Amino acid sequence: MPMVDIDWLKEHVEVPDDLSYDQLAKDLVRVGLEEEEIHASQVTGPIVVGYVVDATPEPQHNGKTINWCHVDVGEEYNATDEQGNKVPRGIVCGAPNMAAGEKVVVTLPGAVLPGDFRIEPRKTYGHVSDGMCASERELGLGDDHNGIILLRHYGFSPKEYEALKPGDDAMHLLHLDQPLLEINITPDRGYAFSYRGVAREYHHSTGAAYTDPVKELAAKAPVTAGLDPRSVTDIEVSLEDDNPIHGVAGCDRYHARAVKGFEPQSRTPNWMRRRLIRAGMRSISLAVDVTNYVMLDLGQPMHAYDLDKIEAPIVVRRARQGEHLVTLDGNDHALDPEDLLITDSPDGRRGSRILGLAGVMGGLYGEVTAETKNVLLEAAHFDQVSIARSARRHKIPSEASRRFERGVDCKLQPAASQLASELLERYGSGEASQHPTDVNRTGRPKAIAFKASEVARVAGLDTETNTISDILTDIGCSMAGGGNGVFSVTPPTWRPDITEPCDLVEEVARLVGYDEIPSIVPPAPIEGLVGLDADQRRFRQVADELAEYGLVETLSYPFVGDEDFGNFSYDPSEIAKVSVEIANPLAADRPYLRRSLLPTLAQTVQRNLRRGIENIALYEIGHVYLWDPNAPAIPAFEGGKRPTDEQLAALDAGLPDQPKHVAGLLTGMVEQTNWMNAGRAVDWSDAVEAVQRIASRLGADISLEQLAAQDAPIQWHPGRVATVAAAGKPVGLVGELHPHVDEQLGLPEHSAAFELDLDALFATLDTKPVQAKPISAFPPVRQDLAFTVPDTLPAARLQDAIEQAVGDKLEGITLFDVFTGEQLGEGMKSLAFAVTFRAADRTLDSSDSEALRKAIIESTTPLGAQLRA
Repeated sequence: MPMVDIDWLKEHVEVPDDLSYDQLAKDLVRVGLEEEEIHASQVTGPIVVGYVVDATPEPQHNGKTINWCHVDVGEEYNATDEQGNKVPRGIVCGAPNMAAGEKVVVTLPGAVLPGDFRIEPRKTYGHVSDGMCASERELGLGDDHNGIILLRHYGFSPKEYEALKPGDDAMHLLHLDQPLLEINITPDRGYAFSYRGVAREYHHSTGAAYTDPVKELAAKAPVTAGLDPRSVTDIEVSLEDDNPIHGVAGCDRYHARAVKGFEPQSRTPNWMRRRLIRAGMRSISLAVDVTNYVMLDLGQPMHAYDLDKIEAPIVVRRARQGEHLVTLDGNDHALDPEDLLITDSPDGRRGSRILGLAGVMGGLYGEVTAETKNVLLEAAHFDQVSIARSARRHKIPSEASRRFERGVDCKLQPAASQLASELLERYGSGEASQHPTDVNRTGRPKAIAFKASEVARVAGLDTETNTISDILTDIGCSMAGGGNGVFSVTPPTWRPDITEPCDLVEEVARLVGYDEIPSIVPPAPIEGLVGLDADQRRFRQVADELAEYGLVETLSYPFVGDEDFGNFSYDPSEIAKVSVEIANPLAADRPYLRRSLLPTLAQTVQRNLRRGIENIALYEIGHVYLWDPNAPAIPAFEGGKRPTDEQLAALDAGLPDQPKHVAGLLTGMVEQTNWMNAGRAVDWSDAVEAVQRIASRLGADISLEQLAAQDAPIQWHPGRVATVAAAGKPVGLVGELHPHVDEQLGLPEHSAAFELDLDALFATLDTKPVQAKPISAFPPVRQDLAFTVPDTLPAARLQDAIEQAVGDKLEGITLFDVFTGEQLGEGMKSLAFAVTFRAADRTLDSSDSEALRKAIIESTTPLGAQLRA
């Protein structure tokens, strides 16, 4: 994201002398440029200007030569000798460019450099070095570490250099004490990637006087040529695009201007180097630094070529199959026919040599070097889509591509070239040509029919028509009309994002202030019942019951892939056929929508286990997506108008079924080991309890039917899984996961789970009001009944038989013990129930109890049950 330096910003807009970076951030966020971070300096002083009194070379045994120097750092910081006199500090310096008479940057004891490098006196090479003469890299000003900073080579004028005195604050001199504001730019506002754009936004926010630098530069730029074949220009340029993307030419403007007699050894001035470094860019050479400076200042990416190496004509074209380019970073790229290239024409072969990937990165040939005498400046306007695709395809995003893909002003090129030429003339002794080439095929932005009333309708802002007109004019729009509040608005060329009336409404709302938009709750017409419907209440009841049971609710993305299918023992090739596939998935390895909640719930459990949480009980309520391969194709509708009822019905018919499920997954210990008990690990009974609690809360009549091993689904443990049925219809499964699934997911053994189709379960519920029953005033009779039964008999069937036998005198029944042992015989088990009887009209006596006991025996005997004494 762009860095904003107040010292640079004030060149384009008036700012208060005492403007702080905190206040600047507040001013910019008011118009939508969000603060990312205010970067404080990583350097603390004292860091001062030093004058090298003497530098004595001392060869070392390791072959290195160091300099023992005495450096005058001013009266305040100089050392004190034995007689109490101030004397220069002794400093050891290994830099090859150290010499007596130089003015250097000295970091004194107590200073802290980037990387928390603290300066302290230390003995080295037989001397005590009382400070350090610093290089650019050590101060965080650049990558140069070949020598220390010599201030006479640091871009100061002779008068400024002469005024530097030992002991002067180098922190302020080099702007090391200044913070920097990093801002966040939305993709539609590429113009704000320049100081020209940020200054304009500061003007919009505060009303400060703003001067667009492009107006003056464009006025000074020479009359361009290039459209007339008879005109004399710096170089012939041809725009040839035989493969435009979406019918849009890859380049519609190419401006080329020569600067001759350039002195390649010219140094970048200190102020420019400082600004580039604070913007996060390396200082490379004057020619390259100028192009980068113009890009940051005006927003126009530029490129500099060695004119003597270029063979006319320059051809801007698409790549051909099989072509390659080695870019400046040394990487070889196989080019795609969509890539836009800058080429020249050696030996008369038109467009045969590739100079660079347009708008992204240059190639190795044609770059300016230490021998370049004549420079060709390129300032072009490229298609946003072409540049974005190339930068992503080759994975080489650059500062240039970031700007081109967001949109660059198509009228900016002559002004940018003029600024670059002036800088190369001033600091590189070059002479700018007065015959640049400008192949211009850009058009005027399309006018937008705009009603001022749209601001109130869309944004809710009661803004006067004149105010709306003033705001749109201030952002650069050309306004025509205005009668009855209807305008013809032509957006400025630096705002390619403004194409519709709603974009103009957004600009008005942004500059009036989003905080001025009234907060009005729209009236909701009351039709029929209000509040939650029956199913919504039931979903909440299910969530509440599971939470009360101790499970934690989680939400997961509904995306699954082959890995998830494999973890649950599905055949990926088979289940993919009945899964909904996403055309543009968030993750390439999960392109399908889930058919069950458990795979995505398991991802959350895995994440918790990896973070050291071992005892987990999670649940989720969400949709699953059941694709029917035989469903009709989903039709495509014309945009801009409401589909007919028949079209909507056809759309619904093609959509997958999306029932709402609830699923739970439990692992680890359900009861912790302590001095009172030995603890207990999760098993199938905990999942069954959760299901039964859900049913009880909803008033659902469910039954569990244990599945035989051969009938168990492949992801469930054979022998420890049951079907959950309601009203005779299956609505889910409950039990333990298969050991192979536990192993694949990394879950503990006997991890339990359940999943219920809530839509199917709710459909079985009776929506009639519950009829309250009178409470009997007569005392209850409680008995414990233990039965010996075959171990294949489910307890639920025996309980049903007891309930049928007792009839309306049964008040409650609870299974409280299951026992197996040798004394019962092979294949047998004991089930013990606590039963409560009560009559509504009388007190039950012993004869009644005996009759009920006899009826129970008669009802349970056919099941192989025998009442134990």
